[in-house]
Amino acid sequence: MNKSIYLVFFSIIFGSFSVFAEQTCVQSPQAPSMTPTARYIINTNGTALDNETGLMWQVCDFGQNYDTATSSCTSAALQLNWQQALTAAKNSDYAGFTDWHIPNVKELASILDHSCVEPAINLEVFISTQSDNYWTSTTAVSQIDHAWAYQFADGKNNLKAKTSDIFLRLVRYAK
Repeated sequence: MNKSIYLVFFSIIFGSFSVFAEQTCVQSPQAPSMTPTARYIINTNGTALDNETGLMWQVCDFGQNYDTATSSCTSAALQLNWQQALTAAKNSDYAGFTDWHIPNVKELASILDHSCVEPAINLEVFISTQSDNYWTSTTAVSQIDHAWAYQFADGKNNLKAKTSDIFLRLVRYAK
């Protein structure tokens, strides 16, 4: 075989693993889920109320719609730069509420489930989460042109340039 056929073969084989990746969770009495489904009230309007924090979350990624008939997310999740995300939160009337905001770094960390990867979140509650970065509203102290994001593939936080296009999940104070 020539080199180009090998390249195509390995691209197909190794490139397809991310397409077929499934969430993996390790749960036991010694390592229970950090965000058990029982902690949330899942509403028919596409929101979930976290009884521990009092925060109400979109169950779908920003840009998606919640289909009550199938309990699923429709449409494509949007990736926005940080300024677009701020504007989108300010203008959102998702589920009839107008007080949505981008979660700060602590709020977004509260829905991480480190007992899972690909993505590191409870998929029974947050049904459409990408194994990718999600914005927080928290600006970096040493680099004001960067903000904190969480990578939901493994639940680690990182700094991203505010010009980066990243996923978004909005939150509001319910209590």
